[in-house]
Amino acid sequence: MTTTDQRPAVPHPGISVRALPARLRDIAEDKPDRVALREKEFGIWQETSYSGYWEMVQVVGAALLELGVGPGDKVAIHSENRKAWVWSDLAAQAIGAVSVGVYPTNPTQEVEYLLSHSEAVVLIAEDQEQVDKAMDVWEGLAALKTIVYIEPRGVNSYEHPGLMSWDAFVETGRTRMSANPREVGDLVDGLDPEDVATLVYTSGTTGPPKGAMLSHHNLVWVMDRVLTALADNLGDRVEILSYLPLCHIAERLYTLMIPLACDGTVNFAESIETVVQDLQEIQPTIFLGVPRIWERMNAGIWIRIADASPLKKLSFKLAVAAGMKNADRILDTGSRGFMGEITHRFFHIVAYRALREKLGMRHCAAAASAAAPIAPEVLKFFMALGIPIYEAYAMTENTAYATTNRPGNVKLGTVGVPNPDCELKLSDVGEILTRHGGTFMGYFKDPDATAETIDPEGWLHTGDVAVWDGDHVKIVDRMKDIIITAGGKNLSPSEIENKLKVSIFIKEAVVIGDKHKFVSALIGIEYDIVSNWALRKDITFTTYRDLSEKPEVLELIQSEVTKANSDLARVEQVKQFRLMPKELDHEDGELTATQKVKRGKINEMFVELVDDIYGAP
Repeated sequence: MTTTDQRPAVPHPGISVRALPARLRDIAEDKPDRVALREKEFGIWQETSYSGYWEMVQVVGAALLELGVGPGDKVAIHSENRKAWVWSDLAAQAIGAVSVGVYPTNPTQEVEYLLSHSEAVVLIAEDQEQVDKAMDVWEGLAALKTIVYIEPRGVNSYEHPGLMSWDAFVETGRTRMSANPREVGDLVDGLDPEDVATLVYTSGTTGPPKGAMLSHHNLVWVMDRVLTALADNLGDRVEILSYLPLCHIAERLYTLMIPLACDGTVNFAESIETVVQDLQEIQPTIFLGVPRIWERMNAGIWIRIADASPLKKLSFKLAVAAGMKNADRILDTGSRGFMGEITHRFFHIVAYRALREKLGMRHCAAAASAAAPIAPEVLKFFMALGIPIYEAYAMTENTAYATTNRPGNVKLGTVGVPNPDCELKLSDVGEILTRHGGTFMGYFKDPDATAETIDPEGWLHTGDVAVWDGDHVKIVDRMKDIIITAGGKNLSPSEIENKLKVSIFIKEAVVIGDKHKFVSALIGIEYDIVSNWALRKDITFTTYRDLSEKPEVLELIQSEVTKANSDLARVEQVKQFRLMPKELDHEDGELTATQKVKRGKINEMFVELVDDIYGAP
């Protein structure tokens, strides 16, 4: 076995190191005191250096070995984002095991499916809630031998031979390391880049989630290229806020691969509810936001402006108008130009700076919107404020690496140009095909689905339909979601939905029209915004449903639908809509863990609303 003193100069063609843990070790040796991780304890940010990061990966790796985890064994992690998550992830990879993320919001039946399907032998569970989910289905999990719980509250009184506290787990690792301090490092040197490093389960919008197998080579290949695709100059200080579920490949890219590529610092948000405060405290230089985050930020700004003094409203209106003109210049020429730069600097002092500070975007050099379509109007608004948000496109199966809009080359409404070393083409029916070193190995225990997704020439069939806009890629929709009306017209529901969701009053929009004579929509209101609006109008209400049923709210949403229709072709216009009586929820099966709408489930849940629009079949 290769030792740490005899590492191969070129571990594998096209990649810099054998695996992510090897890159972590290199940074720990070169910059041991550099801050790698921050996490709040009792409200105070606590720092972990890169040397401490690597040490804990070795400790956790040794503990897993002591539990009998071997090459290819699955180690599941069921937790919110925290240091223990990344320690466990990289530790599993370091010893040749396979990490498996489980979403914190997964209900018990989904937890059972993921742990059973993946054949996990060890589960790292955050707290009593997550432990209980696994314990409820323990008898059906033949492979699972040990549950390590991180937070002891409520769990340390449980009596079960399969339970182990995090402290005892770590102590086991330290004891083993003291006897063989080079063990984990030696295993890292012996890793085969083509072995599976992690199983990332897809969202499962149309069926059970599939486990995408990503190799060490896949992860490192993307790590070596992602900074070139992201931005030209990020500077010396790279700060990242980790808050989206680490089970998702996009957050794994931002929390693991990007920081390791640039020796960056990862800051773990306390929870999704504290992201606004965490952003203000950290002021990250790189930030990933799914469309829902940017839409909420946009809506929040307009709520604050509605409560501002007349003078502040006027100054903000002027600042936005000037910013929109500058955004147009950037889109046309790639820069604001001389006069545009002057107006931008003036309004930066008057309005933009304070707003960017409140949003946590003061130092942001590159922000991305990904995972779902976003309305171009939202991106242009932030561009006007001087916040660069670049829409990107990728998927789990290509390790979150495909296309990006880049500084000086942005086209709103597109997902950018192919990333460096990414081959991309459109099939005869417009399906996006990609091919590069990050293309996944296939689906775990599903060779048929693998064969349908990767063709013999190595092209990944994404299932997304697109068109070329010059050299930029414009997504049309998922192939399976395209609507064919009774008149034979092919329509993109997501494009219509995006037009509707430009409104700050609309949170969800599910467009319907397949095999029907006209397009309709089921709409979910943005409760915080609409309730604020209702209070201003002296409209009393009690619940979400009650608010949605108010005639004034129906009139409000009708006016927003009318606005959206003005930007749509006649055949695309929403002729009727109904308001959903509840907020969509993952636990009720209406959303995936990544907050994508399950269209089939929505049609099933709200069949009476659909029948009210079109008439019962």
